[in-house]
Amino acid sequence: MSWSGNDHKSYTNPTSAATKRPRNDNGNKVTVVLGAQWGDEGKGKVVDLLATESDIVCRCQGGNNAGHTVVVDEKEYDFHLLPSGIISTKCTSFIGNGVVIHLPGLFEEIDKNEKKGLRGWEKRLVISDRAHIVFDFHQAVDGLQEVQRQAQEGKNIGTTKKGIGPTYACKASRTGLRICDLMADFNDFSTRVKHLVKQYQSMYPTLKVDAESELKKLKEYAERIRPLVRDGVYFMYDAIHGSPKKILVEGANAALLDIDFGTYPFVTSSNCTVGGVCTGLGIPPANIGEVYGVSKAYTTRVGIGAFPTEQLNAVGELLQTRGHEVGVTTGRKRRCGWLDLVILKYAHMINGFTAIALTKLDILDVLDEIKVGVAYKINGKRIPYFPANLEVLQKVEVEYETFPGWKTDTSATRKWNDLPPKAQNYIRFVENHIGVPIKSFRRLTEKHDCSTVRNLNETSCL
Repeated sequence: MSWSGNDHKSYTNPTSAATKRPRNDNGNKVTVVLGAQWGDEGKGKVVDLLATESDIVCRCQGGNNAGHTVVVDEKEYDFHLLPSGIISTKCTSFIGNGVVIHLPGLFEEIDKNEKKGLRGWEKRLVISDRAHIVFDFHQAVDGLQEVQRQAQEGKNIGTTKKGIGPTYACKASRTGLRICDLMADFNDFSTRVKHLVKQYQSMYPTLKVDAESELKKLKEYAERIRPLVRDGVYFMYDAIHGSPKKILVEGANAALLDIDFGTYPFVTSSNCTVGGVCTGLGIPPANIGEVYGVSKAYTTRVGIGAFPTEQLNAVGELLQTRGHEVGVTTGRKRRCGWLDLVILKYAHMINGFTAIALTKLDILDVLDEIKVGVAYKINGKRIPYFPANLEVLQKVEVEYETFPGWKTDTSATRKWNDLPPKAQNYIRFVENHIGVPIKSFRRLTEKHDCSTVRNLNETSCL
């Protein structure tokens, strides 16, 4: 078969009167909020501020191993699986396919927040049918694996024991079960669950599982979530290519906990960098718009792993105490240290941040001097990269810049011009070093009164 010149002409110049969408119009862009350190940076607050103008707020990865605390009208809401945007009555909250869902944990979270005043969530929550299920026995296996690591290697990963790692492992080994399986034939679903239990019991002989009891509960949960379940790919496609919408993506965990780019093996089990947004929601890279990184004005991490700027001294204790640095999910005290710009530049390399939200600046208000890590050295020589090898990372020497403290209370400051000059100098140095602007996220939402919306223990995002 061959085309004539006339055929080609008619193909390229159709006579149809239908309006053609411009080739460069890829639909609505999504705004992404990601952690730029080891988590706990205050992402929930930034999301909460931006959600006031959003139509959809999405979770794209992780599970109930993440935690955000938001305070509204003196009521404290804790979110682990629910997107922080669920508070906003004007937007839809979407749990994407990249999230792993423990259904008892989800409904426990909903019940607790309902008692605190959360209303109408069932009308604005959507769950992807491709999301994988975290079973109770996944959580038990998580604990057994930690015990094994401790016994064999003398150290563990420090997981939350929420079953996240085993569930993602199931997903990768193609033995996992998804929400769509739960929504289909329950007898077939039950058979597959029992097979999975047998596989685990063959690997962990001490594992005890009451499969019938768990299946009975799951059958009840299935009916509760059925009205919320949608084809996630079509949901996002329709949101992007339908009427103009503001779509916000709330990342869980953070860049240095990413399974590929974090301080492996002391990382989470999902991609919590910008690539995880595309795979965790089923959207093309062309639809990624603004990418906001969130960083504290110092550095913290929970659990085990390298931490080059950690301060095991009075400074670290002061940051922990003043910052109320306790994990939302684990209740563990966070390790604290100076701001590490090597980490921030590395996170920017991977994520391409368009702006940074800097939180908890006021925690530094009382210090006489403040240090910032600007480079790593190995054998006395600067290295231009962030080491992949954990043993190398633990041996790096940090090069610091020292700044005079501003010794002024900035906790109520909301405008740049109201900051002390020394605090401005600190922020400008950070901004120039990493090459990303530090924006005021209150200004992005200035049409709304956000004065009553404050994340627990977080200062304003400058």
